[in-house]
Amino acid sequence: DVQLQASGGGLVQAGGFLRLSCTASGFTFDDYAIGWFRQAPGKEREGVSCIGSSDGSTYYADSVKGRFTISTDNAKNTVYLQMNSLKPEDTAVYYCATRARYYDNLYLNCRAFGMAYWGKGTLVTVSS
Repeated sequence: DVQLQASGGGLVQAGGFLRLSCTASGFTFDDYAIGWFRQAPGKEREGVSCIGSSDGSTYYADSVKGRFTISTDNAKNTVYLQMNSLKPEDTAVYYCATRARYYDNLYLNCRAFGMAYWGKGTLVTVSS
């Protein structure tokens, strides 16, 4: 049974930081992409950042480049999203998701419609 357990959301002022964690279990992909997506009210779910398991390659949405960092702790089966310099427009429910990696280009493995498994979201609210 695949489980993705996300945590770390909360309320923070603009300019602040948060670290999201997602602990994964139960999937047996040899090579996979895992990452973070977000959905703001009235907007589509979008890929924020993903990391490839075999080569550690990363993808970041343009809106978060230079502010967010994705990382993994393989011993803990956990993926993190360090979010710095948060902006009010980062306010959203953040989801962790994973899929078998099919494309060399990590971006193509980091699209919401292609993800195989999802965790429950964690709310991030950034006040101005």
